[in-house]
Amino acid sequence: SSGINAEYGYMEIYNEKVHDLLNPANNNKNLRVREHPVLGPYVEDLSKLAVQTYPDISHLMDEGNKSRTVASTNMNETSSRSHAVFSIILTQRKFNKPTGLTAEKVSKISLVDLAGSERADATGATGARLKEGANINRSLTTLGKVISALAEQSNAKATMKRRGKKDSFIPFRDSVLTWLLKENLGGNSKTAMIAALSPANINYERDLEYTTL
Repeated sequence: SSGINAEYGYMEIYNEKVHDLLNPANNNKNLRVREHPVLGPYVEDLSKLAVQTYPDISHLMDEGNKSRTVASTNMNETSSRSHAVFSIILTQRKFNKPTGLTAEKVSKISLVDLAGSERADATGATGARLKEGANINRSLTTLGKVISALAEQSNAKATMKRRGKKDSFIPFRDSVLTWLLKENLGGNSKTAMIAALSPANINYERDLEYTTL
């Protein structure tokens, strides 16, 4: 048979651990990240729910947001303490009458809400908040390194081919965030970034980091 199926998953990356936002009962359970030889990195046992309309997606996103980890800091009363990854997987099946076979194409759309980078002296973070901020900053730094390495690799690819050299190493596995986004950042994909910038002088350096990604 022919048709298109849509599935939706929602997770947060908190202190380099993955939590399922669509299954509150297992929200504190750390899920394992594995890598399929063809499909790439995926989260084992992550909930996937079938959706048919945009209201379905909007409702599930609102429900997932209720389970996200937030806390108060000097900079933000409801500061996100994790990155969130909202994935829509589209599967197209098309039946070929002459061969009697069904072809399948899969496309994945990932919407990522990145927690903002933090300065401990500005947020007043201590204890658990300080650890959270350190992990957020580390993963954002790795994301910047991965994007820079991919850009350099793309620019140097023609020269490398002429010289018979292999592609340079990309540090996807240096953070859970970049590992999970490996197929979204590299390969046959398109990536767009939207940054929320602040006019306050105290955020100048942080905002400048986003403009260089």
